[in-house]
Amino acid sequence: MKLSVIVVNYNACPFLKQGLASLSKACKYIDHEVIVIDDASTDKSVSMVQDEYTEVHLIQNQQHSGVAKARNQGIQKASGEYVLLVNADTISGKKTLEHVIEFMDAHYDAGGVGVRMLSPRGKFLSESRTGFSRQWGAMLKLTRLAKYFPKSRLYKNDDNWIEDEEFATTEVDVINGAFMLLRKSLLNQIGGLDERLAAFGHDIDLSFRIRLAGYRNYYFPKTYILNYKIQPNTKFSCAYIKSYYGAMIIFAAKYLLHMPEIKIPSIPQIFVPKYEIER
Repeated sequence: MKLSVIVVNYNACPFLKQGLASLSKACKYIDHEVIVIDDASTDKSVSMVQDEYTEVHLIQNQQHSGVAKARNQGIQKASGEYVLLVNADTISGKKTLEHVIEFMDAHYDAGGVGVRMLSPRGKFLSESRTGFSRQWGAMLKLTRLAKYFPKSRLYKNDDNWIEDEEFATTEVDVINGAFMLLRKSLLNQIGGLDERLAAFGHDIDLSFRIRLAGYRNYYFPKTYILNYKIQPNTKFSCAYIKSYYGAMIIFAAKYLLHMPEIKIPSIPQIFVPKYEIER
């Protein structure tokens, strides 16, 4: 099997319905499976999947476990050469999956790839290129972990480069968790997502471990997805603040205690790796 698509859903029935419809079209000519992990939703998500998408492998969690743990459940069940971790509120283009698989097949050094993300109104979402929010960038600079993310240019004050390189295929530090296409063999090697980073930061941590293993992360903008960016909790709720900023503390503590060596194939470790950009 070529592709395993893993979708974690929590009370997002209308978005999940649209997302699965778009995935069905995008996977039409690909040998694939779709695995939906419903993380103890209380809406009509489960019945909708059971009634309208009988071909989908549905896993029902009785207790809410968080995105990272739920995605790991899907990874354990996945049998494809590639694993796509995609949010329930994401709409894929008709050729998106074909294009990213072609890219991965042609780039043997790639551990994973993300794509150009747009809002429902068509606005470019810069986090699809950088992988970081401003808060995460500030935390990495404060803890001096930013030096391990040279391609994110966290010390650069010029924001125009994001617009200039919106359409440039390039190596990046972090693949945004809304859409991550990964090699299953690599996941078997480095392990799944860190479940302590239940809702936030697990994509940053996984991207970092891909680089530590000597593979590259890529941004591929020659195709796109639409991302609604829904959140189960409001940004001002106690649950959101605890989960979001708690993930930063866990991540920082994890790597500050042991400064890792990033393995870059054929590049001496004393040099910072160069960008690889395709126009």
